[in-house]
Amino acid sequence: MEKNLAVVRTQVSPQNDALLDMPSPLGNASSPLRSWLSVVAVAIGAFAFVTTEFLPVGLLPQIAHDLGVSPGTAGLMVTTPGVIAAISAPGLMLGAGRINRRLILLALSVLLLASNLVSAMAPGFGTMLLGRALLGAALGGFWTLALATSARLVHEEHAAKATAMILTGVTFATVIGVPLGTFISTLASWRASFFATGLLAAVALAAQALLLPSLPSKAAIRFSDLRALLSRANTRKSLLMVALVFGAHFSAYTYVTPFLTQNAGFGISTVTSVLLGFGIVGFISNFVVSTTVGRNLQLSLLAVVTVLMVALLTLPLLHASQAGVIVMVLAWGVAFGAIPLCLSIWLQLSSPDLPEAGSALFVSIVQVAIAVGSSTGGVVVDSLGIPSTLWLGGILAVASLAVIASFGINNQKLSEILSQ
Repeated sequence: MEKNLAVVRTQVSPQNDALLDMPSPLGNASSPLRSWLSVVAVAIGAFAFVTTEFLPVGLLPQIAHDLGVSPGTAGLMVTTPGVIAAISAPGLMLGAGRINRRLILLALSVLLLASNLVSAMAPGFGTMLLGRALLGAALGGFWTLALATSARLVHEEHAAKATAMILTGVTFATVIGVPLGTFISTLASWRASFFATGLLAAVALAAQALLLPSLPSKAAIRFSDLRALLSRANTRKSLLMVALVFGAHFSAYTYVTPFLTQNAGFGISTVTSVLLGFGIVGFISNFVVSTTVGRNLQLSLLAVVTVLMVALLTLPLLHASQAGVIVMVLAWGVAFGAIPLCLSIWLQLSSPDLPEAGSALFVSIVQVAIAVGSSTGGVVVDSLGIPSTLWLGGILAVASLAVIASFGINNQKLSEILSQ
């Protein structure tokens, strides 16, 4: 076991000594500029994918009105790609065999572009869901490959930094993508926002075509690889933890715009500013955590999930105070800015010997959590009101804290615990 755990020792900490086992093609040389540019190209793709995935969050009231559905039903625009991505993450990798990973990433970017164009021109809600399903088909495979290949693009000691850089696509999408989409809709329409994300997808496709090196597959994923990971008790518990944390976030975040407008009384321009602030603090949080998470991953995760829990449980109580709502939304942004990196590293520690299989399961469970969280939140919104879905998210956060704590704290090196 020690041989498997010590494959990669990243610069973040010697304590977490097995982030990835995919060796860098660069050997022991320093990572050249082109290698980091290839990481940037994947990060641009992450930005495009996440912006497209969560664009409806800022446009939900307008789209629901124009296409004649309730806000809860409109939440299916987030649920649908999550369901499809949960299937495509392991499915695509099982079917991909030994196909060069560069070619797959390019094909998925083409599918992303098609998704945006179909959504932008959708005459009805059914066509909109078709466009969102195309997104889901591409989304699962993209995140599986992006997380699993990050360490192959740079020197092995920079693996964590490369992963963090790719995950900044998530925070950039929150900082720029979703608020910009909302802003564009105020100038033109929500359809113009989808055309804009289509242009972003085209830029990502061009960047990857120019900068990504050949990424030959070292071995095809087999069903036995997935079964081997799922046979590990701590891997199963880790996946449950991931599901609860992401479910907590997205059961509430999908409906944050209706909450801010209907319950907190914010205008659409103020909502855009608040969402921008959410993304900015998340962006900062991601970078701060990328330099400190290795010192104690478990305590870092406990801290940020606690902040998430407090924000979700407090927001409904503060709806009459716009200043209080803004503070809690920003605290929420700080928490979620750090969560994807923490959980990604956690799952990498759980599967150092099977990185692509581990990434596939991680992406799949995240998308299931997004789909179930947003759809359950929609049911709660339509039946009990918008504040109730924030309570739901807070309860799920409490449950996730219990799972994190169940691993025990500092009684053994976390990397050894997770790989058992």
